[in-house]
Amino acid sequence: MIGYIKGTVEEIYEDHILLDKDGMGFRIFIPSLFRNEIDYGEELKIYTHMNVKEDSITLFGFRTREDLEVYRLLISVNSVGPKAAMNILSMMSAQELKMAVIANDANAISKAQGIGKKTAQKILLELKDRFDFEEAVDTVLTGGSVSVDNDAVSDTVEALIALGYSGSLSLKAAKKAVETTGSSDPGALLKEALKYTF
Repeated sequence: MIGYIKGTVEEIYEDHILLDKDGMGFRIFIPSLFRNEIDYGEELKIYTHMNVKEDSITLFGFRTREDLEVYRLLISVNSVGPKAAMNILSMMSAQELKMAVIANDANAISKAQGIGKKTAQKILLELKDRFDFEEAVDTVLTGGSVSVDNDAVSDTVEALIALGYSGSLSLKAAKKAVETTGSSDPGALLKEALKYTF
């Protein structure tokens, strides 16, 4: 099992890259969200999942260990294969997927290529107990330049979800409100977050 590979990006394609490691080119399939962040010649550490079939061995790569763990959770869902899981993480980040699951938002997940409403509902059903709301919010705020009360952000996200906004949109809007205001007041955050829900 290959846990991760450190190497240089030699070629970038629509759904994969070639990563040079000591003169050997590894073909690694990556989510488009990740692909859009990388450049030719960049040194990368990619966390990998190896999928072995009778006629092929395929590497799927991710920017962080968390992304890899979420990918593995997705492929553990019956009827979600490696490429379907990759399509989901090409459309939404691991944090956004967590929020969609927590908010029971099948519509957000079913927007991924090849994922219908039935499959989205199955993902919600099987993963709903695997993600924690507070942890999802904390993960998004970790590493941010603004120090803010996570409870205030959680309250803002919950309020937006109660107003009918999707979990992923609510999280994005709350994060933007934090970056804009730096406030720890739930009322001020909610008022600001509502500006980013369209």
